[in-house]
Amino acid sequence: MKLHADRFDVQTISGYGPDWVAIDREEFRHSLIIGSRGERIEWNCERFEDLTPAHFAQLADLGAEVVIFGSGQKNRFPTPAWLAPLMAKRLGVESMNTQAACRTYNILAGEGRHVIAALLLEKKQ
Repeated sequence: MKLHADRFDVQTISGYGPDWVAIDREEFRHSLIIGSRGERIEWNCERFEDLTPAHFAQLADLGAEVVIFGSGQKNRFPTPAWLAPLMAKRLGVESMNTQAACRTYNILAGEGRHVIAALLLEKKQ
């Protein structure tokens, strides 16, 4: 699906599919972290089962106002142990499938919020 939003002064997700995402029309096929303040970081995980507390500690260190976790093609929830680094900093995380996370990121970033989206892009089996 291609998204055609109003032009924002922040990086936006301009399209997505089951195993890819485009940020300002640049296509990515690996999991990544995107932020409304220009953050664009490779997120070292290929499957939901690869995730650890360290992945979420990385998110906690980015100082976002809102954290969105795109859990792949299905909506899956992080275990409490994974969320401990975020809870220690009193940050919540919203979990949804990656395509919903892309849409939600664009809305919040467009509102001027400091949002981080951690997008799990699972490799086809």
